[in-house]
Amino acid sequence: MPLALPPAVVHALPLLHAAAVATGLLLYVALTHSGRQRRSPASAMAWVIALIAFPYMALPVYLLFGTRKLAHARAADDPPPSAQGGDAAWAAALTRGLDLPPARRCASIVLDTEGPRALQSLLALLDGATRSIDIEMFIFRDDVVGLPVAEALARARARGVAVRVLLDGVGAFAGRRRSLRMLREAGAAIRWFSPLRLRPQFARDNLRDHRKLVIVDDRALWSGGRNLAREYFLDAPDAPAWHDLSVVVEGGIVIDAIAGFARDWAMAGGEPAPAPPAAPAAADGPLAQLLPSGPDRRDDTAYDLFLSAIHRADARVLLATPYFVPDDALQLALVLAARRGVQVELVLPAQSNHALANIARERSLRELAAAGARIRLLPRMLHAKALVIDAGFASCGSINFDGRSLFLNYELNVLFHDAAQTDALAGWFAMRRAESSVYLARAPGWWRDVGEGLVRSVGFQL
Repeated sequence: MPLALPPAVVHALPLLHAAAVATGLLLYVALTHSGRQRRSPASAMAWVIALIAFPYMALPVYLLFGTRKLAHARAADDPPPSAQGGDAAWAAALTRGLDLPPARRCASIVLDTEGPRALQSLLALLDGATRSIDIEMFIFRDDVVGLPVAEALARARARGVAVRVLLDGVGAFAGRRRSLRMLREAGAAIRWFSPLRLRPQFARDNLRDHRKLVIVDDRALWSGGRNLAREYFLDAPDAPAWHDLSVVVEGGIVIDAIAGFARDWAMAGGEPAPAPPAAPAAADGPLAQLLPSGPDRRDDTAYDLFLSAIHRADARVLLATPYFVPDDALQLALVLAARRGVQVELVLPAQSNHALANIARERSLRELAAAGARIRLLPRMLHAKALVIDAGFASCGSINFDGRSLFLNYELNVLFHDAAQTDALAGWFAMRRAESSVYLARAPGWWRDVGEGLVRSVGFQL
């Protein structure tokens, strides 16, 4: 005798069948899409296991956070030949292959290692502007730094200077009150990069604009790791300023920063500005290069370049980052460098402002310490992102040594190929070394080890 189903179940069967079919189709699409996202093996495996094991929970999460590369990534720039040679020839060849802007001779480069000096440099640039100011920033806060910057921009507008401000829709969300109201009243153009909202491309909400740059009169670039907020520049009574870096560049690579800002401004719906006249190339001067990285580029440019640089290191690898969550390939490159006798030195905050990143780094630090790397911990927060390889390759900017910066965010660093800038950054490392303590590896307990493994399993999103 056939089994009789309750009427409610019979009526629900077509709906259940449709839901199962829809889930299967979405799962197939998600798995296919995931395979085209150029993920690390660990990241890809984590998504595949989650989608298969927990499809009803993992599918919505994947739709929110699964996109890593845009479908229409920008095409090659076909850059002119680089001025690099000698020990830096490998970097010139690789950056051409990665479709990066070429290295250019600049009129001047100034590295600001102290917060008050960096703020003074920025405000002087803004107050000296005569034609245009373009700002792209992750955080713009209403405080003792953000408000003076907003006031300087309002003064610039009063002088007739065109002001455009591009802010990340998540990072700058909490700071968009008095300072931005002041800018709107002054007539500045303001755009939000990928604000959070439901839309057909809402998976892109996980891809944030972490770049920090200010372009003045199409001639000067201010960039680095500093956001427009107090902790990146100035001490407070019970909260010292964070260690950070910024750089002021005149000429040379400014033309590439202008082009990059124009693309990001257009992505945020901004109206294009007239193209600036081509600046004459400098015959001499320090050699620098922009390193943009992000979902709009075909390759993982920063990751590929850093990995290659570490493998090529002969004498030293100096790395500073607030969040150290390398993937297996970067970790192995650092371990092998230390084992072959290269001076591998990491400078990190003893405790960063992200607890999960503090947990996720421990396994990597223990392995590096065992391989002979020197790991230095600073008592106050370090937010600088810097890399020095041997004597002729260095970098600083917004790129952290973690999966989010290297694989998800829109980022920007400046590369230096001259001994003067490389030595200046190495000198900054020496000053931080004098303030630091040595990392002492300790075997974790069972629960700590399990916790580290769980956190590292989502390290590509940290």
